[in-house]
Amino acid sequence: MKQIITLLIICFSSISFSQEKDKVQELAIKRANDYVYEGNNLIEEDFVLAEMEYRKAISEESSSVAGTYNLANAYIKNGNAPEALFRLEQAAKAATSKNEKHKAFHNMGNVLMQNEKCKEAVEAYKNALRNNPIDDETRYNLSVAKACAEEQKQQEDQNKDDQNDENQEDKDNKEDQENKDQEGDNEEDQNDQGEDEQKEDDKNDDDGKPEDDKKDEGKEGEDKKEKPQQPKPQPGQLSPQQIKNLLEAMNNQEQKVQEKMNAEKQKGVIIKTDKDW
Repeated sequence: MKQIITLLIICFSSISFSQEKDKVQELAIKRANDYVYEGNNLIEEDFVLAEMEYRKAISEESSSVAGTYNLANAYIKNGNAPEALFRLEQAAKAATSKNEKHKAFHNMGNVLMQNEKCKEAVEAYKNALRNNPIDDETRYNLSVAKACAEEQKQQEDQNKDDQNDENQEDKDNKEDQENKDQEGDNEEDQNDQGEDEQKEDDKNDDDGKPEDDKKDEGKEGEDKKEKPQQPKPQPGQLSPQQIKNLLEAMNNQEQKVQEKMNAEKQKGVIIKTDKDW
């Protein structure tokens, strides 16, 4: 009997505790909704005060989808996209009905589209349609987001191609410059080699003779300059050597005649002679 009474007491206590917990939760939800209501009334006049009311609602009831969702919409109107997306994600996770999830994902897609994140917006609208397949507005927004995402992809591919072409052009220009530099180095080496060969040629004469031979030839040239060259006989004239020989012959002849005349004188006879030239 005592055991039965004990079990009845425990059951009664559990039921009372559960009922008390439900009352506390109901009061928290009621206060959270009141804060949301106040926020909605202030949002058009004072964003800061409205934000405070929405935050009170979330603090009072962390699972308050209305507080999180309305705070996200307040950030959208204020142009704070990062905070809006953060709160919409919270609302989508906390939502217990498909209608609430649909609204959260739909607005998430709108924020992403406004910030030109078309690929991410496509996924958000798809999630919205999974929770409400018959919403025409979401379906239309999805088609727009798909077209935008495709255009962005094509633009990205074009930018990659342009970047690759630019990189290839830079590479070609670099190779051309390296080739020019190499040609310049080779030309400089050839010039240096030519200067060395010119210096070596300066040491040697045109026939490749060493410096000592050039000195000897130079000396011979000086000797030739010191000795006057014999004039060449003109046609019809006797050369100097021929004149010299003729004079010697005349002297010899004259000597002979003189000797003969001396002999004739001794005999007393004078002999007349003719010049042979």
